Amino acid sequence: MPALPPGARLAGWEPGPACPPEDAATLLGRKGLLAKEPATRLALCAVHRALGRPARAGRRVPDTPPDPDTAVVVATNLGNCATVAAVASAVAADGVRAVSPLDAPNASSNVVSSTVAIWFGWGGPNLTVCSGHPAGLDAVGLGVLLLSAGRARRVVVVGAEPADPVAAGLLDAAVPLRPLAACVLLERDGDLRLGPVEELTGPPPGGADLLLAPAGLAADAVDLTGAVGAGYGALGVLQVAVAAAVLAERGGSARIVCGDPDDGYRTTRLSRGTG
Repeated sequence: MPALPPGARLAGWEPGPACPPEDAATLLGRKGLLAKEPATRLALCAVHRALGRPARAGRRVPDTPPDPDTAVVVATNLGNCATVAAVASAVAADGVRAVSPLDAPNASSNVVSSTVAIWFGWGGPNLTVCSGHPAGLDAVGLGVLLLSAGRARRVVVVGAEPADPVAAGLLDAAVPLRPLAACVLLERDGDLRLGPVEELTGPPPGGADLLLAPAGLAADAVDLTGAVGAGYGALGVLQVAVAAAVLAERGGSARIVCGDPDDGYRTTRLSRGTG
């Protein structure tokens, strides 16, 4: 969770140090990062840490077949908007020959998800979700469906948003947009149980030990945007990651809600054991 400031605490849990996109080489190694956008670098760093890989471990071993049982689902609304804007401006001013061959691949809306899959060697389903504020939990929900349908044995769900001037200009948020990425690994077996992701049309359901939700939905809700900024499409993934870290330490259950009045709200429940 690169954007969570050092020292921010939640019920005894503390995040690790940040890795901003410009310093991604210190974690990932330099090879392969040329022309990669900030959101892509953030996503790669988040996955690298979620897997517990050592610093500068680099990409997958060349000539190794991709793992068909691992899927990647990425939530990002603004990930490559700066490149799309730059490419559109270049084409309008000077034609297609003005577009750099290094920039052109970044104009794909699926560039973050595909880069993560190629970098780590995963050949399962590969999806990008751009559904506004609920995108993070929508991505988690798709991951659950991929597991349930037998399309994958493991799903890597990533939320990533940049904070470049183009992204900041497109998002009208009450709190500042900061570079943010988070990753959760979904598998069939484990101590934590994730319920279905559902649309929420009323107050959040009660009964959980921890409620992570936007401000104003419930008096006892923990709103992470005060610590990490707007979050936008990445927030739902971050909420699940934080809830998983907290429950792994103390047990219990968590109710997670993300969204806004315009894009709608999504919710899910995470519990330890059979809860």
